[in-house]
Amino acid sequence: MRRAVELESKPLAPPSSKQPPTPKVSLNRALSKLGFCSRKQAELLIAEGRVRVGGKVARDPSMWINLDRDSIAVDGEGIAAERKVYLMLNKPRGLVTTRHDPEGRGTVYDCLADLDLPFLAPVGRLDKASEGLLLMTNDTRWANDLLDPASHVAKTYHVQIAAAPDEAMLARFRQGAIVGEELLTASSIALLRSGGRTAWLEIVLDEGRNRQIRRLLGAFEIEVLRLVRVAIGKLELGDLAKGNARHLTAAELAMVRA
Repeated sequence: MRRAVELESKPLAPPSSKQPPTPKVSLNRALSKLGFCSRKQAELLIAEGRVRVGGKVARDPSMWINLDRDSIAVDGEGIAAERKVYLMLNKPRGLVTTRHDPEGRGTVYDCLADLDLPFLAPVGRLDKASEGLLLMTNDTRWANDLLDPASHVAKTYHVQIAAAPDEAMLARFRQGAIVGEELLTASSIALLRSGGRTAWLEIVLDEGRNRQIRRLLGAFEIEVLRLVRVAIGKLELGDLAKGNARHLTAAELAMVRA
């Protein structure tokens, strides 16, 4: 598998300099927010007695921490907040969006193996069969803001289907479908090109429901052959090679929310 190639870039300041006061968070989440490890990994470290708060061993992952005042150390080494990193990755098909997979499958972190980075978490997910633009960061506040349903950040997908839809079929797709008790819709659905027994659609979502596009099209018995996320907000995947990652520029950070 192609490994990521890090492009030169300067550390970015957080998108907004006017941040509200840092709230208290649980110890396991504090280690995650500081970019040291995931919450699950933090719980293991805490259970093993390897984490100290204010010089004392802490064994309760839910204890409250004030990131502005409390000192945290792991194995005797103080933990400081890492520089904020904002990364875009062209996720290949076949990788799962998780840090560790119990089934031993490849993960998106395989693409970052050769890069000198702090712990990063994906902003949302792309399932194993999906590919394309995936954002990763250690700025949990920024990530949570993007994932908030109220933000309505548009995500654009190019979707190959095993059908050649006419305008009537596209109209039915646009009306949406009820799957279970859930109404699944898209902000827009357009035909990009069609040939033979397949076609490519451009589908835009402004919400993030689990496998939303596959479930929506599946309600019409339409098979999805490929699903590629090509943009988040006005930030486009562009020509970034599959399996590669690079830092976002300040201008691109603004484009995500535009």
